[in-house]
Amino acid sequence: MDTRWLQDFITLSEVRNFTRAAEARNLSQAAFSRRIQSLENWVGARLIDRSAFPTQLTEAGERFRDAAIELVNQLAEARAGIAGVPAQNQLRLATSYALATTHLPKWWRAWTEGKLLSCSLQTGNVHDTVSAFTSGAADFLICFHQVAQPLPLDLARYDCLTLGTELIRPYAARALIERTGLDLPGTAARPVPLLMYSANVYFARLIDAAIEAAAEPLHGVRVFEAEMSDVLGDMAAQELGVAWLADSALQRLAAADLAPLPNRGWDIEVSILAFKDRADPRASVEALWERMKAAAQPA
Repeated sequence: MDTRWLQDFITLSEVRNFTRAAEARNLSQAAFSRRIQSLENWVGARLIDRSAFPTQLTEAGERFRDAAIELVNQLAEARAGIAGVPAQNQLRLATSYALATTHLPKWWRAWTEGKLLSCSLQTGNVHDTVSAFTSGAADFLICFHQVAQPLPLDLARYDCLTLGTELIRPYAARALIERTGLDLPGTAARPVPLLMYSANVYFARLIDAAIEAAAEPLHGVRVFEAEMSDVLGDMAAQELGVAWLADSALQRLAAADLAPLPNRGWDIEVSILAFKDRADPRASVEALWERMKAAAQPA
């Protein structure tokens, strides 16, 4: 028995689609299907009705889903207990590295002021963090979100809160902009050097969608790809090209002297959302959620 099979199954039970579930777990569909089949072999029953569309759980699958979520939560609490942390006050939060290094520190201070709470933080790409949350390995998910690129989450099951908004804008070294007049969309004769996110990063999907929907074609050449905005920001600071960065990322890149490009038509506005499972009964989870609501951006 591999505990990852439980997380795979819980994710599939949420999104009801093998392809989307495999993407959320960062697996090929073939590998994901093999792991679900291995779980079924271990359980000794069919958990998925593969003849239905969209994918449905069998009666046995519906019963096993609750057990799988409970098992994942118990394992996490057992690990926290062994580490010497009181399980009832141990909160597990999944978010991106970008949010963890910009907004989270000041948020956490406000949310926990006067309360004795501890946090186990998981950072990763959108696949990792959504998967950790939907599988029960995290109590809270905090992530960037745009309606045009929805996350594979069942909003009938999860509470959702808007913590704020953010602008993702194309930035370049100020000296490069002033010296060359660098701006988007560029021309066929002078394509813009682009510092882009790897395909598995949520920002990559947002930027690709913005480029496709733009009123004019982008003339650019990808000169570098990376998962982390800090890396792309450092590359931009070396005058190597244009990187789409969240405005908050500039706090960590203040010495880089980056500036947004003059053409504001390539800016992307995103929300920062928090999620929690409505069925989670722990008082510490509800207490933190109430603090988050009190400090959240007004609707």
